[in-house]
Amino acid sequence: MRVFAVFFAACSIILAQFDANEIVRRSVENADRSWQARESYLYTKRSEEKRLDASGGVKSDVVDVVNHLVVNGGPAEVTVSHDGGPATAAQQRQNHDALEQRRLETPAKRADRLQESRDSHAFIDEVPQAFDFRIIGKDEINGRTAYVLSAIPKPGFQARTKYGKIFAQVQAKLWVDEQDFGWVKADVTVMEPFSMGYFLARVQPGSRILFEQTRVGDGLWMPVKVDVAANARVLFLVNYKMDETITYTDYRPAPRANLTSTSAGVR
Repeated sequence: MRVFAVFFAACSIILAQFDANEIVRRSVENADRSWQARESYLYTKRSEEKRLDASGGVKSDVVDVVNHLVVNGGPAEVTVSHDGGPATAAQQRQNHDALEQRRLETPAKRADRLQESRDSHAFIDEVPQAFDFRIIGKDEINGRTAYVLSAIPKPGFQARTKYGKIFAQVQAKLWVDEQDFGWVKADVTVMEPFSMGYFLARVQPGSRILFEQTRVGDGLWMPVKVDVAANARVLFLVNYKMDETITYTDYRPAPRANLTSTSAGVR
């Protein structure tokens, strides 16, 4: 009898692992679908970045509000507020350039933009191969049941994408909607330092990202809040601490014609 008990226990473990992998596979499919749909949605993004000193005091606090538009069939971002006031002169020039670039976009430039966007998002497809996933429970969030999974870097994983290389340095806890398989929430912690690729900055262990999404439309999940608490070392000498909170509101599909005037984006 003990042999059968061990056998069935082993089968249960294998089945649970398969279920975890299947949940993640479907969640990546939903993430890809939602990301593509997001390109044709209007929404507002508010970002607040606080730079901290060594003791945790706030050295600077910058708040920007941006409207995401769809112009000539493609996305464009327009800054509408800076630190509670109007957009700066530099931001207004950037707004004008962004709208003009989209309005005058040629088919060839559109193809290049779409390819660049696909390339920057490709790391998501590496998630199932990058981690060992395990179901650790279920949770109820906003009246919906979600699987809770742990994600530990898989030894020997070789990333194909630039951002995929970061996976070996982090571990995560992931909430996946039981019905849609959308990513409800992710809690990511940096375990090993990695380079950000600019300013010779290296993100240090203990840095954390909390990512939350909301259900939009027919089974689509889009960001609602991102909290980043990062410690970095620049040029191997200067310590840099930053807290950033990004919130997303007022999701709505763009007009069918996918045309939005300049005045419609500023309010």
